Amino acid sequence: MNKFKNKYRIASARAQWWDYGWNGAYFITICTKNREYYFGDIVDVTMYLSQTGVIADILWHEIPHHAAFVELGEFVVMPNHIHGILILDKPDGDANATATVETGHALSLPHALSLPPQPVQPHNPSDQKPIGQQRFQNIGKNSVSSIIGSYKSAVTKHANRLGLENGWQKRFHDHIIRDYAEYQGISDYIIDNPANWKNDKFYNE
Repeated sequence: MNKFKNKYRIASARAQWWDYGWNGAYFITICTKNREYYFGDIVDVTMYLSQTGVIADILWHEIPHHAAFVELGEFVVMPNHIHGILILDKPDGDANATATVETGHALSLPHALSLPPQPVQPHNPSDQKPIGQQRFQNIGKNSVSSIIGSYKSAVTKHANRLGLENGWQKRFHDHIIRDYAEYQGISDYIIDNPANWKNDKFYNE
């Protein structure tokens, strides 16, 4: 287990060779604190949103109004987590990316989802830390981390203002979607999530 600021932390599962501010499609999962059913419940494969769940749903769809060059794929609010696809589609790629040595494996989709290949930082550059290590110093503007951080904060703020029970797990999970087949499979998974709730790893009675 690694240390950060002299404290033990679980090693990140995020790709150390990838800048999460680069163009691409990302499958996002965020759980509630202790996986409490803050967002509602599922009855007969239908999700019934609580007031907190309504806030979580509305504010996710507001993300493109607050973060530039972001599009939304499929999205669902579940009793104790949310699944959604974020698509970063900045003109000419990411203005913050400085290395253009190799071609990455970003998503390739038609029309608005056709994203250009992204640069990957050279392995073990002598003058720069690996991309993954730089995240602790600067999460970047309009990156996956900054977008999700703002979203979680907004849900918490509005729920607290209304006196509603709420709480997020500290971390969230993201996955870089590599191609259209994977994109379609993840989209179908999100759509079918309520119907498959009792087989979901987040399900608890």
